[in-house]
Amino acid sequence: MALRVGVIGGGQLARMMIAPAVELGIDLRVLAEDEGMSAGLAATAVGDYRDLATVRAFAEGVDVITFDHEHVPQDVLRALVADGVAVHPGPDALQFAQDKLAMRARLADLGVPQPEWAAVRSVAELQSFLDAQGGAAVVKTPRGGYDGKGVRVVRSADDARDWLDALGEGEALLAEQLVPFVRELAQQVARRSGGEMIAYPVVETVQRDGVCAEVIAPAPAAGDRLVEVAEGIGRTIAEGLGVTGMLAVELFETDDERILVNELAMRPHNSGHWSQDGAVTGQFEQHLRAVADLPLGSTAPRASWSVMVNILGGPIGATLDERFASAMAEHPGAKIHTYGKAPRPGRKVGHVNVAGEDLDDAVYVARAAAAHFA
Repeated sequence: MALRVGVIGGGQLARMMIAPAVELGIDLRVLAEDEGMSAGLAATAVGDYRDLATVRAFAEGVDVITFDHEHVPQDVLRALVADGVAVHPGPDALQFAQDKLAMRARLADLGVPQPEWAAVRSVAELQSFLDAQGGAAVVKTPRGGYDGKGVRVVRSADDARDWLDALGEGEALLAEQLVPFVRELAQQVARRSGGEMIAYPVVETVQRDGVCAEVIAPAPAAGDRLVEVAEGIGRTIAEGLGVTGMLAVELFETDDERILVNELAMRPHNSGHWSQDGAVTGQFEQHLRAVADLPLGSTAPRASWSVMVNILGGPIGATLDERFASAMAEHPGAKIHTYGKAPRPGRKVGHVNVAGEDLDDAVYVARAAAAHFA
């Protein structure tokens, strides 16, 4: 009988696990939030991932549970574990992807380099942090933010007064140093429950309006020290938090050559989409291998360079399907991945991967192919 892997969440990350699941002989099943979601091809149930009865019923039909996102409540996750369900990554690890304040405190315990930070509960506390940081800081809601949501750059405590006023008893915001970075990087690590780990090349990510727009693998001008430090950070976090599956660590490279941890994701991640076509083992196959406790695959690049360009928004008044033929005809070396989503301004609706021996050429082709879907 085929191993049954259940994915909670019906988004594009679950969608992109379908093909490698077929290749691995895994029976992939998805609990989607709604009908018609990206991973609808594998959706065997539709329901609320916050409802324990719904999630329990879904878990009864699978051998292991994993995730398209990190939003499943802790009480639901811990109830599954108490039921004897294999949950990867487990709640003890996921709590640090769900709560940024908990993440910062745990990374400090692990000695991982990160920006200066503080939990702030009042205008006075935020102003004190701002004064210590030279008058500017980043404020984040600890839970639920993604793609730039729940994040503000503030230069006065009044800039976050509405968030502070809305805090409940015992709640706080996360205030962070406004890091003088020269670029953003990402380090991915895969880990099995028994501890086997493997790292991908560190990559450079380009953000626009808080959303990842492009990824270059490996990161250009990444010397041996940077590669060693980034991989060491990824491995330390994966081991220290007990992550099972894919871990993505978003990083800042500062103007004084430090590497600092920005955020974590315990699942396949936008910064790893390049690996679908640019590495021996793509991140979606690797995640399935890790959560199913199968030997991990090689992360070696297939070419000197891989470039990923996100398709953001999509064509106004048209579907992505209408643009495939022209993009393929003009750029036969580009690999185009779409998510089955309706176009909407700013929405991630697909991405393009291009691998090759010349970086400038790969960047040009990837951007040109993605532009067909604008």
